[in-house]
Amino acid sequence: MELGNLSTARGLGACFRRINSSEEDGGQIRSPWFSLVFGIIGLCSNLFALCVLVNSSRKMHSRSRSSFLVFLCGLVVTDLMGLLVTFAIVIPYHFTHFDWRDVDPGCHLCNFMGVVMVFFGQCPLLLGATMAGERFVGINRPFSRSTSMPKRRAWTLVGLVWALGFAFSLLPILGLGDYSLQYPNSWCFLTLVHDARNMAFCLMFALLGLLCVGLSFLLNTISVVTLCRVYHDAEAVQRRRDSEVEMMVQLVGIMIIATVCWLPLLILIAQKALQGPPVGVATNQIPHETEKMLLISLRVATWNQILDPWVYILFRRAVLRRINPSFKSRPSIISLYPTLNASLRRKFTQESVVN
Repeated sequence: MELGNLSTARGLGACFRRINSSEEDGGQIRSPWFSLVFGIIGLCSNLFALCVLVNSSRKMHSRSRSSFLVFLCGLVVTDLMGLLVTFAIVIPYHFTHFDWRDVDPGCHLCNFMGVVMVFFGQCPLLLGATMAGERFVGINRPFSRSTSMPKRRAWTLVGLVWALGFAFSLLPILGLGDYSLQYPNSWCFLTLVHDARNMAFCLMFALLGLLCVGLSFLLNTISVVTLCRVYHDAEAVQRRRDSEVEMMVQLVGIMIIATVCWLPLLILIAQKALQGPPVGVATNQIPHETEKMLLISLRVATWNQILDPWVYILFRRAVLRRINPSFKSRPSIISLYPTLNASLRRKFTQESVVN
């Protein structure tokens, strides 16, 4: 009996629909070893990066750098927890092949996994855009704030990003769309069937992700151009702010990885949401080719969680100095603005005389 009919006959939850399964592609695309190896590599990478970040944060005295490390730490924690929670469900399924209809007839586990997938999918993109905004202000408006962002405020921003991602992931639970079991019955995600509620949530998911990617690209491009222009214009000063260079290299690396990994999935979801319903397919069913493309795109997107920590691990000053020994710590970007720097010194001198 079809899964959709079983849902009605047995009073199952809304997460169950007919899923196309074919034994022809069941070898590689449904292999449990991909998930197992991917999970182990991802968890080890993020744990290693988290240890390096905590150690660097203890030795860091620069406020601008320490706030950036807070955002990086939030990103690594997000990736680590996302891998841990999702693979705690996916791996047991691959090796036991439990029946979701018996284990989770009320769709509670499926809804939980759907919330997790959306939350831990959107949060890295939101954090990337937040980090790009913080660096944009720090590089392009270095005199707009007397001191750099303290750690407490940086953690508050990370918490707000997590709260926004969690609120967004709860929308299907509150009635805007559904989370449903996806091919090959090993995971739950948003539903690409063509009804108004599901298509609205799918489009919101895709547009939010594309907005974060586009905003990160715009702000990071402006910041990189500003750094290049300021360094070129300040030849007389002959000072570089290596920490700004280091942060921008890491941030651009995170942006490139997020763009390459997430764009296929975001574009696929937006394309299917904007297209009309497929011909000859039931209203609660997704074409088999779309199911396979969704699975492959999701696997590409989850590589973001493996590669993110290596951006920080490989592009730290300790590593860059081995490649280029002249890469040493020097004064802040404020010193690259000699006119403004001189005016500040005159201002402080006058205040001292008055006092």
